[in-house]
Amino acid sequence: MNTQYISVRFKANPELTEIVTAILMDAGFEGSTEQEGETTVSIKKELLDEEWLKEILQSYHIPYSIETVEQQNWNAVWESSFEPVVVGNFAALRASFHQPMQGVEHDIIITPKMSFGTGHHATTYLMVEQMQKIDFAGKTVIDFGTGTGILAILAEKLGAKKIIATDNDEWSINNAKENIEANACNNIELMLANNLPAINLPKADIILANINLNVIIENLAALKSVAVLGAVVLFSGLMEADEQKISFTLQASGFNIIEIVHKNGWLCLYTTC
Repeated sequence: MNTQYISVRFKANPELTEIVTAILMDAGFEGSTEQEGETTVSIKKELLDEEWLKEILQSYHIPYSIETVEQQNWNAVWESSFEPVVVGNFAALRASFHQPMQGVEHDIIITPKMSFGTGHHATTYLMVEQMQKIDFAGKTVIDFGTGTGILAILAEKLGAKKIIATDNDEWSINNAKENIEANACNNIELMLANNLPAINLPKADIILANINLNVIIENLAALKSVAVLGAVVLFSGLMEADEQKISFTLQASGFNIIEIVHKNGWLCLYTTC
């Protein structure tokens, strides 16, 4: 029997949509799509707190509708709304039903399901953009919160010798496995875990953490403990409104902020430790 999901549809201006979507993702919603100005987010039926949802959306004066959908139907909607993400001539992230992207160094195929990392264009774009500045050759990489596996796959294409890709959601792990196979990757090991201390990790030269503010802060000590001296750590999944808080917290935890880049209300921090 397919898992049932609740899909929530709403319309708001772009800035408010980014804010509300981030709040819902933090609360366990597994994906977001946008079509004709309407945003759809979904969550497993048993995880929905409808009173909380009503309170959040009404506090921003956002009208919304909800419906129950089967997992398979939700995936069809996800596929229909997924568009390729192209980062200059460096990388293209596309579905198998799209034509191969010409004029890019790395053409990555992603099966668009509910795992984070296909529809969230701004943070994925920022992470990929920053990854082209890093020397991955022969390096050990941890992709914390791998979602679809996009960043782990790109890390291997950039020459990483070993990538540990973790996520706390079994759906994401299964989705990432499909995508790893579709891109003929051999150096990526997937791990299902709720947090970093729960698993035994090697020391990493590079850490990729595209998640959200709370999860990043909760795992900073663990991230620092598995990073080699001078490791490069990229953080994203963060709203511009969180810049002061995350910057202060990172510096207090021993991370050196090299650069902060922005896109559509989101930010990515290039750090070392």
